[in-house]
Amino acid sequence: MLIQILKSKIHNVTVTDANLNYIGSITIDEDLMNAANLIAGEKVHVVNNNNGERIETYVIKGERGSGTVCLNGAAARKFLPGDVAIIMAFAWLDSEEAKQFHPTIVFPDATSNKIL
Repeated sequence: MLIQILKSKIHNVTVTDANLNYIGSITIDEDLMNAANLIAGEKVHVVNNNNGERIETYVIKGERGSGTVCLNGAAARKFLPGDVAIIMAFAWLDSEEAKQFHPTIVFPDATSNKIL
């Protein structure tokens, strides 16, 4: 049997921008992506700690070292610069494999979004 478990998490990252006039997605600093084991195009769940909104979207690679976390398209209505968010990706694993799996969890600096 396959079960879905947490694969990657960026915990309490600060939203730096919200771009309504973009097709969609979330742009994430490539350093954050690498640290959290995320790839461009990967589906993520994004939770807004400030207002409780939750969305599903996909990742776009942002400029390395920029600290960028930008919600694009319709999500820009649900997230504002300065909001604190949690970004999560999940994977389907065999239940036995899942028992041994450990997710990658990143805790960036609250003001710069840099890896601590």
